[in-house]
Amino acid sequence: MSLQRLRTFIEVYRQRSISAAARSLDLTQPAVSQHIAGLESSIGRQLFERQVKGVTPTAAADELAADIGDRLDVAEAALSAARARSSDMVGAIQIVGNADFMAEVVTPQLIPLLRSGIRVRLQTGALDLVIHNLVEGHADLGISAFPVNDRRLRTDAFRDEPVMAVAAPEVAARLNAAPDLSAALAQEPVLAYNLEQPLVDTWLRHNGLSTGPISPALSGQDMRALRRLLTEGFGWAILPNYLCQPRIARGELAEIRAPVGPVHYTYHLIWAPTALRHPRVAHARQTLLWSLRATAPLLSAPVLSESPFA
Repeated sequence: MSLQRLRTFIEVYRQRSISAAARSLDLTQPAVSQHIAGLESSIGRQLFERQVKGVTPTAAADELAADIGDRLDVAEAALSAARARSSDMVGAIQIVGNADFMAEVVTPQLIPLLRSGIRVRLQTGALDLVIHNLVEGHADLGISAFPVNDRRLRTDAFRDEPVMAVAAPEVAARLNAAPDLSAALAQEPVLAYNLEQPLVDTWLRHNGLSTGPISPALSGQDMRALRRLLTEGFGWAILPNYLCQPRIARGELAEIRAPVGPVHYTYHLIWAPTALRHPRVAHARQTLLWSLRATAPLLSAPVLSESPFA
């Protein structure tokens, strides 16, 4: 039972898709299918049921994933660290993405790369800058909450993130008690990612609410600034779970109850195929995909395809 077959199994199990696992592992779909078939033959049990879209794990797959998933990640991280010490890995990589997501989510996952001797340079910017820097070779890897459709680039999903309406507890309590939530929201200052406030509009539309034209009291492309004002008791905003959940747990923020529920967006790692010719970039890409997926696995629930960060 080879390590490669086990890695392929874990990737298919996490992605629920043969084709997505093939892209992530840089293998062909037939190769992934052969690995799974060989593993099923070795253990004498079926691991996946093939569906029209994707695959569904069997009980045997659930058991195997529980037994080896974390251990395999640890073993492969150790092997990656050993490979990273080679001379081919010496140098720096450039990563570009949204400032708050890079700081709150990505940075802690960079420690294995930094310890291996790879230097990391972080750049912040919205989607258009991410695409430009990757295409022009000014960055090696990009991160966005939207799948890029530029044929010159490749993407791989790694995280489904709920976004929700939040405010200071006293503001949220007032809004939650209002007989007409739409009218109540229209009377409170709104803080937004940018002047077009797509996050706000999408959340309102998803929940069947209408407030009329909105002019944000404050807009800014680092949502930690919005969060800071919210904790001071000013206004309401739509924030991703990674930014607001710790503050909700500490009682500094509270969720504004949504009639339908939160909106979900999918985060993607983005790169130009030519960038993977550099071993350190290929190593960094795979290491980040493994670690970022482990912190917040992809969900089976549908997510929105429009970009909140355009």
